[in-house]
Amino acid sequence: MKRAWLTARSLVLWAVSGVHFGIVCMLLVALGAIVDPRRNDKPQRWFFRNILRLAGVKFEVRRSPGFDPHRTMIFACNHVNLFDPFVIYSAIPQFVRGFELESHFKIPIYGWMMGRFGNIPVPDTPGRDALSKMTERARAALASGVSLIVFPEGSRTRDGHVQEFKKGVLGLAPRLGIPITPISIVGSYEFFQTGNWMLYPSKITVILHDTIETAEIERGNVAEFCARVHDIVAAPVEEALKGWKRPDL
Repeated sequence: MKRAWLTARSLVLWAVSGVHFGIVCMLLVALGAIVDPRRNDKPQRWFFRNILRLAGVKFEVRRSPGFDPHRTMIFACNHVNLFDPFVIYSAIPQFVRGFELESHFKIPIYGWMMGRFGNIPVPDTPGRDALSKMTERARAALASGVSLIVFPEGSRTRDGHVQEFKKGVLGLAPRLGIPITPISIVGSYEFFQTGNWMLYPSKITVILHDTIETAEIERGNVAEFCARVHDIVAAPVEEALKGWKRPDL
């Protein structure tokens, strides 16, 4: 009986949130064609937050005392599922954009939209030249007052646990001397798991940790820095997973 109720609930929530996404997304794209997206940030935030409401999830943001909301910076976050952009944009009190593979910018309509909204192109083939291009593009975005979000794991979690952080993208912060704020998305895996379409009753808590200065971090200490940021992000996520099991199992 519980399984049947959860299935019916998920079908209704996907339908309602899907219709809302399609309609409002088209309106925002049309608006973005004539208005600089930085000037219509408020409706975008309303849209992203409403997606979570209509998907049936409760939402909370916690700011650590050492989080500085006024500085342009890089945000490092655990990567959970396809709802991550909606969660992050609803939680970060700044104009923020992310990284997108260059090939995605060639997709009709979607590619134009990503470019118009200010996402940063990342070369599809990794290497020194790709890293150099990504660094310069990130530098330009940050210099214009755009904060950036990175997912140092590189892929979505399959078991809820925070994977090892990669040095390349996370190393941008000390390379540019830009502060970084670790972010923990807690409860999102319990809400929706990649590879399973069910939406479970849950509460997502986003923790904006203390902002970390990176200007003095030397190249030889980047691995240690990455491990430190990983541990900060992972701690509340791992604590929440203790004893948790899917409601339909």
